[in-house]
Amino acid sequence: MQSSTIRNNLPVRRTVNPPVSNIAMSDRRVAGYSFASRSFHWLTALLVLAAYILSIGGPEARVFADGNKGLLTLHESLGLAIFVTTLLRLAHRRWARPPDPVSMPVWMHQAALATRLLLYFLLVFLPLSAIVGSWIEGHSLSFYLVGAIASPWATSQALGQLILSLHKLAGDAIMWLAGVHAAAALFHHFILKDNVLRSMLVSS
Repeated sequence: MQSSTIRNNLPVRRTVNPPVSNIAMSDRRVAGYSFASRSFHWLTALLVLAAYILSIGGPEARVFADGNKGLLTLHESLGLAIFVTTLLRLAHRRWARPPDPVSMPVWMHQAALATRLLLYFLLVFLPLSAIVGSWIEGHSLSFYLVGAIASPWATSQALGQLILSLHKLAGDAIMWLAGVHAAAALFHHFILKDNVLRSMLVSS
């Protein structure tokens, strides 16, 4: 009887589950994008980076010089690839189901949406402005597997130069915006410790 009373008076040890914030991110279930969505995302990033690095800066005479035809063809082909990839990606988004949104303040969701819309706008504007600007200036376009395509329009140097200057500004803008986009993803991963970045790295 005495031993039973002692056992009843002993404190009971209870198992407490750790708070969610202390659980390693690798142990949480990640609601990720599909393989196709992730492939479109990273392919677009690589194409944009390559097109920017391989662009020909400087005045028009340098850009369209005979000695730069090979590099210009590569740059224009990358631009066409970006345009086609973006159209396919937008079509894919029509039926692909995105993962459930990560819990965050409303202003973060709004900022992410604005950034995404602006990125898509630039991804479409950049190739189109290069094509239209070059053709209006009277330059042909050269693409791998297609060859040269002459301008179908009457030339206008002033209008063509304006459009190509906007193209260059948009090229700088998309790199800055992509940098902000990447910095935000790293902030979510290392500071907020949510799954925003991981959702674009692994599937659900």
